[in-house]
Amino acid sequence: PAGDPSAMAQAGVLLTKEPAPQAVPASDLPVKVCEVALNAGPDSSSGLATAGFRTAKYLLPEWRRSNSDLYHKAFTGCEQAERGRAEAKELAEHAAATAQRAQQDSTAALGQRLQDIYFWKAELQKEIEDLDAETGLLAAQKLRLEKALDATKVPYAIATDNLQCRERRQPPDLVSDEVERELLKEAELIRNIQELLKRTLTQAGNQMRLNRDHKEVCEMDWSDKVETYNIDDKCGRYSNQSTNIQFHPSSVKFEESASTPETWAKFSHDNIYRAEREKLASINLRALIDNILHDVSEDLRMQCAAVNEAFAKRCEELDDTKHKLEHHLKKILKEIGDQEANIAALKEAIRDKEAPMKVAQTRLYDRSFRPNIELCRDEAQFRLISETEELTESIESLKKKLLESEQSLRNLEDTRMDLEKEIAVKTNSIFIDRQKCMAHRTRYPVVLKLAGY
Repeated sequence: PAGDPSAMAQAGVLLTKEPAPQAVPASDLPVKVCEVALNAGPDSSSGLATAGFRTAKYLLPEWRRSNSDLYHKAFTGCEQAERGRAEAKELAEHAAATAQRAQQDSTAALGQRLQDIYFWKAELQKEIEDLDAETGLLAAQKLRLEKALDATKVPYAIATDNLQCRERRQPPDLVSDEVERELLKEAELIRNIQELLKRTLTQAGNQMRLNRDHKEVCEMDWSDKVETYNIDDKCGRYSNQSTNIQFHPSSVKFEESASTPETWAKFSHDNIYRAEREKLASINLRALIDNILHDVSEDLRMQCAAVNEAFAKRCEELDDTKHKLEHHLKKILKEIGDQEANIAALKEAIRDKEAPMKVAQTRLYDRSFRPNIELCRDEAQFRLISETEELTESIESLKKKLLESEQSLRNLEDTRMDLEKEIAVKTNSIFIDRQKCMAHRTRYPVVLKLAGY
């Protein structure tokens, strides 16, 4: 029963000792129904005499139930307090573990982020160094182009000077020969080469500008990566024992302009891709410049050899023609001498016929004075007349031959003058081609200089 001392002692034990949370399961206590006995006996006064006393007091079952409710309330309060303390301890341990795990995860994430940043930083640095080296190589090729362009000025000056010198040839040597055609071809080739080198120089300059622009973009990205790496490295070194940590509530948010990991990686990837594309274009341009300079030097060398060969053939032809003219001049001079001697002989022969003519005509003249019948057409008369006619005919023939010889001599003299003039023209042409042009062409640049070295 409720008033039993053993029961009270047991209740005292339960109240003084800390109950285990799992000892008494939480449950609703049974409701006791207490019935109040009504006094309806024969001695009853219908409750009128004791009404005041009865209303101010509890019945014993009520007292017992009140105590029991208080015991139960105390027990429940202790149980709830113990459960709250256990939950608070568990929550604190869980919060500590969660915070530690979150900090470890954050540190690991920062470490992974540092690896990603370091990877892209290294890739950007490698690309910057490659672009810088490639730009230097392209600058060297550009310098070769400039040297090659400067070197073409000498061949062009030589070609134009040769053409101008050959304009001073005298007719009939002022002809459009193979040498002139090769010189014109050489001048046109050099002009085309100069235009090509100028265009390539412009292209190389533009490519170097693009290389520097993309190198600058990569450098800016690399600089941001370095700064970010230092920031994240500092953040990764923070711990609960750090002295330079403090509250920053306003930083717990995402910036509207913040990038995502995908856009962040894509940004550096695109920068490297564009830089690689320009580097490849620069490499291809350097190879193209190499081919251009090689082809240009070879073309100029081959054209120079063709011009020199044409000059050599032309000078050989002029020498041969001059030698033939000199040989003919020698023959003409000999023939002139012979003809002059012939003319002198003819004149002498004509003079030699004068005395026989005089003798014959004097005989005829004297015989014309024969008297009377003595003036006879005798054999002597016929022979004298025949002699005179023969002498006259001979003299006429000699005079005719003399005229022919003199005309021939004049023709020979004219031919001699023509030959001497032509020999002088050939000598002048040989002097121009050999002494002027070919001597000037010895200053032609070597192949290495034309290749830009």
